[in-house]
Amino acid sequence: MTATPRGRARRTVLATATCALAVTGAMVLSGCGGGDDPDAGTNGVGKLPAAKIQAKTRAAADAAPAVRLSGTVVTSGRTYRLDMRLKAGGGTGSVTAQGATFKLLRVGEQLYLKADADFWHHADADGATGKLDGKYVKVPQGDPAYKKFSGFTDKAVLLDGLLTLHGALATDGHHTDQSGTPTIRVTGDKGSGGTLDVSLEGRPYPLRLVRAGDAGTLRFSDWGKDFEVTKPAKSETVDYGRQLPTS
Repeated sequence: MTATPRGRARRTVLATATCALAVTGAMVLSGCGGGDDPDAGTNGVGKLPAAKIQAKTRAAADAAPAVRLSGTVVTSGRTYRLDMRLKAGGGTGSVTAQGATFKLLRVGEQLYLKADADFWHHADADGATGKLDGKYVKVPQGDPAYKKFSGFTDKAVLLDGLLTLHGALATDGHHTDQSGTPTIRVTGDKGSGGTLDVSLEGRPYPLRLVRAGDAGTLRFSDWGKDFEVTKPAKSETVDYGRQLPTS
């Protein structure tokens, strides 16, 4: 039996309404379900096993041309507060230890240290405090201070020594960095071996590290943001003429 024009129109209206309801329902369900997936819209590393997250994080950090690192590092019983900008060709920033703050600048292989009078007083620099105050001192590569302090300005060395979790790796949920960036947390031995928060936005850069054994907490930022390191002017440099302090 052939349908009348009115019957065909009615079926068309019903079909359209059914499709609209189906689409609306799908949108509602999708909207409700999307909020339950913490990895929706992220770089996807949060879904990976902890070992793969760590591997991707190290690869991203190694490939980044520059980074800013700030926080504390405890080594050999001493606490160092760092605020450093690092890249392959050098680094610059400040280090505070035992109440004294000094600036480090490395340009290629040349390392410079600049400190105020309090630092040199602490170093017991007899008669040299006025001469050294606020000046850059070039650190000879054979000086013990070079080996100790240059590591604070070397991106590869510093990250290699820091971005290590000890013990069995596991993930410890999704978190939010102080900058508002969503992260996935990786732990070593349930946290006793350290914890590392990895960005879920863009590249999986490390954003926060709590080192094992209460050995300090560090934050990483400005990944990939270049900066200049240039030799200080001769008028800003002075020769210390003796072995530099390392504490």
